[in-house]
Amino acid sequence: MSEVRNAVQKLYNIYPFPPDPLLDEPPPGYNWRWHYQSAYSFCKGRKPHKKQVRILDAGCGTGSSTEYLVLHNPTADILAVDISENALATAQRRLEKSGVLKDFQGSIEFRQFNLENARELEGSFDFINSVGVLHHLPNPVIGIQALADKLGDDGLFHIFVYGELGRWEILLMQRAIALIQGDKIGDYRDGVAVGRELFAGLPEYSRILQREKERWALENQRDECFADMYVHPNEFDYNIDSLFEFIHTSGLEFVDFSNRDFWQVERVIKSEDLLQRVKQLTTQERYRLIELLDPSNVTHYEFFLAKPPHHRETWQDDQLLLAAKPELNPCMLGWESNSLLDYNYQPVTLNDTEFEIMKFASQNPSQDLTVQDILSQVNSTLDEVRSLINRQLIMMG
Repeated sequence: MSEVRNAVQKLYNIYPFPPDPLLDEPPPGYNWRWHYQSAYSFCKGRKPHKKQVRILDAGCGTGSSTEYLVLHNPTADILAVDISENALATAQRRLEKSGVLKDFQGSIEFRQFNLENARELEGSFDFINSVGVLHHLPNPVIGIQALADKLGDDGLFHIFVYGELGRWEILLMQRAIALIQGDKIGDYRDGVAVGRELFAGLPEYSRILQREKERWALENQRDECFADMYVHPNEFDYNIDSLFEFIHTSGLEFVDFSNRDFWQVERVIKSEDLLQRVKQLTTQERYRLIELLDPSNVTHYEFFLAKPPHHRETWQDDQLLLAAKPELNPCMLGWESNSLLDYNYQPVTLNDTEFEIMKFASQNPSQDLTVQDILSQVNSTLDEVRSLINRQLIMMG
């Protein structure tokens, strides 16, 4: 295990990842997956009760994720860890250069650390973010179990790991490069040079070349990205069945995929007769069916876990909903307008009634308005309020 860990550390010291540029200003826009309140609302159906939270960025790399965590959670205590000292140094420079720490009221610490030893970290965490990391550990099961033990009782664990079906061509090129490198495997600069020369000579009809051009070529102009993709010394790729086996080892409960809409079976099956038969399948079997029918788009899985038993409030109880206090989801652009971009940067057009509900919601929490208060002044229904909740446009407290 130490040999694999050292090889991964060496790669990221040579090619710190991700190679996002260091800016003189905060990162643009938002990423709701790293905004604790928005992610909590997505998973739990309501706002969190806790105001002060601890966040672990488990494998922060060069700090692109950490920067968003600082920006979106301005009072949180954040610990960012990574195996690569060069990546950590870049992460610290990123935050200092962009100015996100100027108005940050929480605390931030960077630490060189092996995730398999997560149980040694002090305390528990309300939010654990681990993007693109677990699949590179010598033993991902040890990693996810150690991190799961540090998750707070009402916490969320955000994970991104690779999918095998959408990365089939990548795997082939990885193996081709390794064959040519022979005893030079581990010389990552040589691996990048070999890979680029291979791509330059492939015929136009090559599936490997076509996939690279249509999906990866722009980012892979950077050697850091090319090396991370094609000459990485250790990688585990999953399918739905092996993914859920992996999740099961953590002792945590699967909450949802962050790209929830992708995993709706109606997206790939239109026949009503077949949909009736699909209803007999388990949730996991439906997910497996979707990836079998749309494999090229399953390059990764991004999802949330929580400690069991997980409960998501659906707001079907009228009295409960009437007493709730809505607020705007902070992850959207274009408010105050009927046309805006939602938490996924998708365009939304509000009707006049929805717009009025959201105007009142924007006044909370200072005015402490309940749904009942708002509906007494807006000619609307509880179902319209539920629609705004389901589209993640408002969060309920």
